[in-house]
Amino acid sequence: MNIIVLLKQVPSTETMIQIAGDGRSVKTDDVSWIISPYDEFAVEEALRIKEKQKGGIVTIVSVGGAKAAEAIRTALAMGADKGILVNDPATAGCDGLGIARILSTVVQSLPFDLIIAGQRAVDDENFLVGAAVAEFLKIPFMSLVIQEEIADGKITCHRTIEGGTAVVSSPLPALFTTQRGLNEPRYTSLPGVMKAKKKPLDIKTLTDLGLDPAIAATPLMQVISLKFPEKRKAGKIIDGATLADKAAMLAKVLHEEAKVI
Repeated sequence: MNIIVLLKQVPSTETMIQIAGDGRSVKTDDVSWIISPYDEFAVEEALRIKEKQKGGIVTIVSVGGAKAAEAIRTALAMGADKGILVNDPATAGCDGLGIARILSTVVQSLPFDLIIAGQRAVDDENFLVGAAVAEFLKIPFMSLVIQEEIADGKITCHRTIEGGTAVVSSPLPALFTTQRGLNEPRYTSLPGVMKAKKKPLDIKTLTDLGLDPAIAATPLMQVISLKFPEKRKAGKIIDGATLADKAAMLAKVLHEEAKVI
């Protein structure tokens, strides 16, 4: 079985994010970079499917700068077989739809039975790329998957919905996105890291893919500005000699200061 994992490198969730001088991007000088956590679930699930099917190839596909190769190498160290990185300066300002178009172009040139992606990247959190790639490829799409089974050329997925779980099935090829609870990603081992250095990692540009950078990387959505959320005001402790006094004071504060009653 040929499985493709769509992966993005993002700032570590433990990194202190600072807004750059342009007011529309973040400073990257002191940022630690990791595989987006939901994409890490995707890598792990691809490896488990390969092991269960007793064969196949897991290919990691990503769009990003030269540093994104580190994230692909981490996935290769986990057990993936090869990687493809689209590294082109023109993609720096791409929105989610543009990234999806580029990823789908890469995937079209590869044999695949299944595509797995994170439900979202934890930096921009737009929930768009996986669904858009499936649309560009005209294949079935299932989101927020917490369990999957493959048999007889069909995949059955348990996906989270509000208030419960839905069970859906689809013929292959298909694309699904991951949800927490699907698996527990494995750690990389020293032998895995050493093997990853010898595994193929192809670097491509938009021109290599037959795409015009002036068109493919032109975003339909632009970031106007970034700002941190307003700091919450300190809480207020209600004093009073008795419970009745405290209740009366609370009602007064809610009416006169908070103006909610």
